[in-house]
Amino acid sequence: MNRLTKIHQQNDLNVRELKQGYTGDGSKSWHQQYAKSAWIYAGSLPFDLNEGDLLKVFSQYGEIVNINLMRDRTTGKSRGFAYICYADQRSTILAVDNFNGINLVGRPIHVDHVEEYRLPKYKEDVDPEVLRLWEEGCAPKPIRIDEDEAEREAREQEKRRLAALKKLEKPLKLDEIDADLKKARKERKKREKAEKKHAKFQRKLAKRLRDKTPDSERGAPDDEGRWDARKKKLDERVDDVDFYGNTEHFNFTSKKRKELPPAPTHNIRPDFDKADWRDIELFKTMREFERQEKGDKPVTWKEEEHYVPKRINH
Repeated sequence: MNRLTKIHQQNDLNVRELKQGYTGDGSKSWHQQYAKSAWIYAGSLPFDLNEGDLLKVFSQYGEIVNINLMRDRTTGKSRGFAYICYADQRSTILAVDNFNGINLVGRPIHVDHVEEYRLPKYKEDVDPEVLRLWEEGCAPKPIRIDEDEAEREAREQEKRRLAALKKLEKPLKLDEIDADLKKARKERKKREKAEKKHAKFQRKLAKRLRDKTPDSERGAPDDEGRWDARKKKLDERVDDVDFYGNTEHFNFTSKKRKELPPAPTHNIRPDFDKADWRDIELFKTMREFERQEKGDKPVTWKEEEHYVPKRINH
């Protein structure tokens, strides 16, 4: 029978059980026939997979205790099927129901129960590693602990714990505490003094070993280019070029200094729409002051002229 047909028939059997409500009742399920075997068969496997790959994939539903990947005797290459043993028989039911028909590296695999698995015959030409795997399996070995040794270690640990507690509960004498504090304080002061002395020595050493200032940068007291030799009176107006010199940092020749505008001779009326309220109030105050000082200006109003139509004059 074709392997794909077996896969579909097995999946149809699981669907039929779901519809009939046999899930959870192991006595009515078709898996009950293989209740005494913890082995499963995995076929149509990719040839590149090894025992470690199968362990990673099939250990999702339980702990694996043995894997027998069938290989060619001469070349050692995988033949595409394997037998896997679980530590718990219930893991075989989960593996068969969930792994049957899945695509593993692009190939649909066939997973089914094995009712009676026969161990491979031991031969003399078998690889020692394969022989050890057949005999011991690939499950992790349990850690064996000697009960007497563990009990002895627990008693010694309890004794150490009680001794530490007893030492902590013992009260300390005041004289011992004062002596310890004095000793610690004396050592701290001694250490700080040594650190200060070392830092002072390092500063002196750095000052002594630094490079001397070259003579070209030191200057002389009779040097004409020194700025402090050029003393100017503050009340005299000196041009900037004469004071600072024509250098790239003080280039005053390209732009002339802006002259200040002349002071106003009368009270300038501000723009009431744009001016600040302080300027407006200042203008009003000055206008009142000028009125009180100079009086009202004489105003000669022109006589009113009204438009009269010609027809009325005639």
